[in-house]
Amino acid sequence: QVQLVESGGGLVQAGGSLRLSCAASGRTFSSLGMGWFRQAPGKEREFVSGITWSAGNTDYADSVKGRFTISRDNAKNTVYLQMNSLKPEDTAVYYCAADTTGWGSRSTLMYNYWGQGTQVTVSS
Repeated sequence: QVQLVESGGGLVQAGGSLRLSCAASGRTFSSLGMGWFRQAPGKEREFVSGITWSAGNTDYADSVKGRFTISRDNAKNTVYLQMNSLKPEDTAVYYCAADTTGWGSRSTLMYNYWGQGTQVTVSS
């Protein structure tokens, strides 16, 4: 079992920044691939970013590439999503998820554990 708790969401003006954190417990964090997903009202949950267990590889959706940065601190059992140059279309509930294969896939089907989500609202 893995428990995930996100934090860091909030309301920010367009062009601003936020850093999301996701604290994990219950299983060796360093073996997990981690991902960030988001879901806006009326839309499907979509991939935002992923990172492999070793942090050797990262992946980003085209819509956030160059603006968002994923990172992890295995000593703190935490994965981060630094979000810069935020746009109103980034408004969504953001979820972190754990992939026990270690790869941080783009597919929601590869993730076994999910956090409760944190709301990000970007005003224009």
